[in-house]
Amino acid sequence: MLSIVAIGLLAGVLAGMLGIGGGALFVPALVAVVGLSQVDAEATSLLAIVPVAAVGAWRQHRYGNLRVQDGLIVGVLAIPGAIGGVALVNALPERAVEVAFALLQLFVAWQLVRRALRAPDPAADTA
Repeated sequence: MLSIVAIGLLAGVLAGMLGIGGGALFVPALVAVVGLSQVDAEATSLLAIVPVAAVGAWRQHRYGNLRVQDGLIVGVLAIPGAIGGVALVNALPERAVEVAFALLQLFVAWQLVRRALRAPDPAADTA
């Protein structure tokens, strides 16, 4: 249990620093360190998002940054999406799920590198 807490904290800090979702770090760590299957690690990561998203939405609502109608639309549409995702992951071999997650990770990494290379250099503005 302590390793899961440590993984969650570390993934959260790194995700915040890198600007990516914590699941990109949390899921592989749960598989490699804790020994969960890919499907169980993904489900655990998704469940961990619920309280974080609820607190984040509550805080942002207090600042006036929450578009409630858009959030409700996304929330309602997420229900059939989750049901479809569960059906799909149960129909696919676990290796296919692992490969798909790895491809998603590579895509996210490519996006981060692309953005970093495209970002303007703040030091060049002062020269």
